[in-house]
Amino acid sequence: MATGRKGSTSKAGGVRFPDDDQPPGSPTRRDNESNLCTLIAVLEKDGSYLVKAGFLKCHHCYEIVFTVPDVPTLGKELSCLPSSSPSRRFPSLRVRHINSTLEGGVKVTCEYKTHQEGVLQEEITLVTRGSKGSSLKIRFQARVIDPHRGTPMLLEGVRCLGAQKDANRKHSDRGRI
Repeated sequence: MATGRKGSTSKAGGVRFPDDDQPPGSPTRRDNESNLCTLIAVLEKDGSYLVKAGFLKCHHCYEIVFTVPDVPTLGKELSCLPSSSPSRRFPSLRVRHINSTLEGGVKVTCEYKTHQEGVLQEEITLVTRGSKGSSLKIRFQARVIDPHRGTPMLLEGVRCLGAQKDANRKHSDRGRI
């Protein structure tokens, strides 16, 4: 068996671990003041931003922190418009905190409750209070897997808050019938 030591017959390189300082194109970034990592929103061709949260487990609740870099058109006092989807009574993605960053961007902390499997997409709109013309659309994507398929490795900036209690009750009720 090849060990990677001198005299080994293996031609393969060694294992490389990423540095703490992520390159500018990285999907995550370490905040200087809090040592926490956040997801980075990527600018799309249509002017909206895309946040990819990776793999999540169905019937769980997550805290997701992402940064939208350098948005000079937005002011300092930001809020989130309610979801415009008529089919949803209870939105899965709720914005908890919106903060402006020193670099001119926006840091958003959300709570996301997963209800079904598949590639799911939500949209939020950030607006500047008092200014109707300044808005920013952010699309949020996640791949949600069945809870019995294992535990996904979460991206930095995504934290599992636990299983949803109502989902566990539904599964236990099915066994009684």
